[in-house]
Amino acid sequence: MISFHAPEQDASRFRRRVLVAGAFALVCFALLASRFYYLQVVKFDYFHTRAEDNRIALLPIVPNRGTIVDRKGVVLARNYAAYTLEITPSRTGGLEQTIDGLAEFITIDARDRRRFRKILEESRSFESVAIRTRLSDEEVARFTAQRYRFPGVEVQARLFRDYPQGASATHVVGYIGRINDRDIERIEERGVTANYRGSDYIGKSGLELSYEAELHGTTGFEQVEVNAGGRAVRRLSSTPAVTGSDLELTLDMELQKIAETAFGDRRGALVAIEPSTGGILALVSTPTFDPNLFVEGISTQDWKALNDSPDHPLLHRAIYSAYPPGSTFKPFMALAGLTSGKRTPGQAIADPGYFNFAGHRFMDDKIGGHGMVDLHKSIVVSCNTYYYQLANDLGIEGIATAMAPFGFGARTGIDLPGEAEGVLPSPAWKRKRFRTPEQQRWYGGETISVGIGQGYNAYTPLQMANAMATLVNGGKVFRPHVVRHVIDSRSGEKRVIEPDPIRQIAVKPEHLAAVRAGMVGVNKSGTGRRAFAGAPYDSGGKTGTAQVYSLKGSKYVAGQVRERLRDHSWFIAY
Repeated sequence: MISFHAPEQDASRFRRRVLVAGAFALVCFALLASRFYYLQVVKFDYFHTRAEDNRIALLPIVPNRGTIVDRKGVVLARNYAAYTLEITPSRTGGLEQTIDGLAEFITIDARDRRRFRKILEESRSFESVAIRTRLSDEEVARFTAQRYRFPGVEVQARLFRDYPQGASATHVVGYIGRINDRDIERIEERGVTANYRGSDYIGKSGLELSYEAELHGTTGFEQVEVNAGGRAVRRLSSTPAVTGSDLELTLDMELQKIAETAFGDRRGALVAIEPSTGGILALVSTPTFDPNLFVEGISTQDWKALNDSPDHPLLHRAIYSAYPPGSTFKPFMALAGLTSGKRTPGQAIADPGYFNFAGHRFMDDKIGGHGMVDLHKSIVVSCNTYYYQLANDLGIEGIATAMAPFGFGARTGIDLPGEAEGVLPSPAWKRKRFRTPEQQRWYGGETISVGIGQGYNAYTPLQMANAMATLVNGGKVFRPHVVRHVIDSRSGEKRVIEPDPIRQIAVKPEHLAAVRAGMVGVNKSGTGRRAFAGAPYDSGGKTGTAQVYSLKGSKYVAGQVRERLRDHSWFIAY
């Protein structure tokens, strides 16, 4: 069968197909061109930035932490650089195999592994964690030769904190430690997260904590070009870090060490303060500890030894622990008596050796009493009976009102963290402190005990020292401080921590002179005479003891009482 085709129809059909195909191709090219335009022109900035982000890394430059020196330039805290071997867990093929492999040519002992595990628990898997610190040049060279075998392992140059005075003045200087979740929360609250990029450490106690903002410095940044493996190959630009400010203290390390040596193995605290400025010359709390233990992360064994010690070496007794002041409270009671008009310097009482109140006999320390006692003698011989009567005459409200301006029962505002408030007893305090009406009631006998520095009285050594400084400084109250100057690392400019007078207590000079004369008598012929016998200078002071354990009528003999139950001993002086 023969088929006939019309050539014109075939040509027309072909042309239509070509046109359709051409139109389709044109549309495709148009879509492709528009896509190219969108990517290359409209989204140019976006993709350029993405490309640059892949090529360029912004790395933080951790600033040098400021140094801390005493008033004579003795270094208390400084920095040193060292190499660390760090592992990023998320980039290793297997963490244990990696550590075992590294241990073949670099010493990694059991303590290093324990510390690594402890820090790893507090870190994220993509953060690098040091498995070894303070690498020698030889160890760095050995690792560099084997580096290709250990993905996720790097040698980094890091700054470490050093406390060259060891355990001396530890509670003042404090220490730094690794940043934890609580620290991150505080950093975010302060709005300084960017300034801690790359930082692993932060102040944890003492001046390292309270002056963290000044000591830390300002983080710098550098732009570097990286290869496909994420390693830096070229630095493009840099904004240098700004070293933290230095601290110059009011502390005198020579005096500090003399005081620490005098304490020996005994528990206690000492505060030496400059009355005219409030500057702290020595601030001792014993026993103490070496802050260098905390720099790289304290071991479990060392932490257990410090934390479980019955002597509590981590406790800053000078500013945190509050104790009944005992007879060191009496000069302030004497001043309250003079100021209120309840006593005069020449007014004397007969001391039979006790004071009767509401059917209870409050005993003096001397059987038979001290005879006729005026204000001067009451301080020199520390006559309890005189102050039993004075407390009864003043009343608890009168005592509390007279003592509050000296800072008793209130934080002094020292530039150190962890200061305790202490207790200045009063009916209002007792109502707040206790719950039941019977407990909240104030009894007259409690006032009598308060008058000799016992009862609910509880003050820190710092509060007592500052009150003493106020008494000898004419009633002018200063804020105690440990930092003398904050020194700018760039300009060297010193920002002076000015003496900060808080208030002036209204007290007559002749009243102050009478009390101070009594305290001079203490060191010449009273309870402090043996300690100052032959001294080529005049001084004033007041001894005191505070009962820790009730003997229920038995006579106190120190040698017959367990050491930790013996009376606390106080001494204030100028």
